[in-house]
Amino acid sequence: MARVKVVVLTGGTSAEREICLKSGAKVMGALDPAKYEAICVDLAEVAGARAADLAEILFASGATARALHGGTDSQPVASRARPEVVFVALHGGAGENGTVQGMLELLAIPYTGSGVLASALAMNKIVSKRLFEQAGIPTPKWVALRRGEVGASEAILGAVGLPCVVKPACQGSTIGVTIVRSPEELPAALESAFQYGPEALAEQCIAGTEITGSVLGNDDPQVLPLIEIVPAGGFYDYQAKYTPGATQEIIPARVPEWQAERARELTLRAHHTLGCRGMSRVDMMAGTDEVWVLEVNTIPGLTDTSLVPRAAEAVGIGFPALVERLIELALEGR
Repeated sequence: MARVKVVVLTGGTSAEREICLKSGAKVMGALDPAKYEAICVDLAEVAGARAADLAEILFASGATARALHGGTDSQPVASRARPEVVFVALHGGAGENGTVQGMLELLAIPYTGSGVLASALAMNKIVSKRLFEQAGIPTPKWVALRRGEVGASEAILGAVGLPCVVKPACQGSTIGVTIVRSPEELPAALESAFQYGPEALAEQCIAGTEITGSVLGNDDPQVLPLIEIVPAGGFYDYQAKYTPGATQEIIPARVPEWQAERARELTLRAHHTLGCRGMSRVDMMAGTDEVWVLEVNTIPGLTDTSLVPRAAEAVGIGFPALVERLIELALEGR
């Protein structure tokens, strides 16, 4: 049987580049060379290419494309054969906001994860918040902010109060995020958030248990076991997410059954509201009387410390099987 030609698209130029590279390497190592003819492409090497050259550069030989070689050292590939599927191992920026997805749609190449619209909606936390509200999905009180506007601190104190979370509108991995507990901390928090774009938001800080729900599937997706997140430092920031041992991840989450049932329901509703497919991860806070949806990640991390692989493993889906399932979902109905 002929091997499936796969391009693992990783790297890129977003603030999450290092996580992209780790996810991409993990995926490459999981692809069975007996089943897949896989090459790895760094999006940073094709960024800015002319449209006429893009497809050739994307699947070119030499430094851009590297073959899977026993899951360890990479070797240059001479082939420029068109891939049958692209595994998108990108987080943040053009890789997760619909830009890369649109490129692959134009090239008529199937790819893993959500499409153009869902990717764009989920990446913009302001837009996704509005959609959650319209769909009746509980989400913490929030206010949208623009760089340079007068009275941002006053707007936050009036609409959200303290403590609150200030974050960039279009960023992941908790980059640029600050928990604010006093008015004096607001200017620095806003400055940090606006380093990553012209829009930011402030969100009410909900007391409770931080949980996440992972979704796997297309037309009939399943919610994987809920994970409770307990960072040693109290804040699930970049270091807590990607430093082994820095966060306790408890499966299943230690919440009452009514909260677990509500969280599973809201996980699916948020996934469907944004039109996601293939895979997503919904971040939530389980409060005393409600479960609150914070955001949806359309390309959650696939590193050694990432949550979706942990949730899949809890139902007997090892990492190689998860990667294979995501490729099958990308090809489904194509």
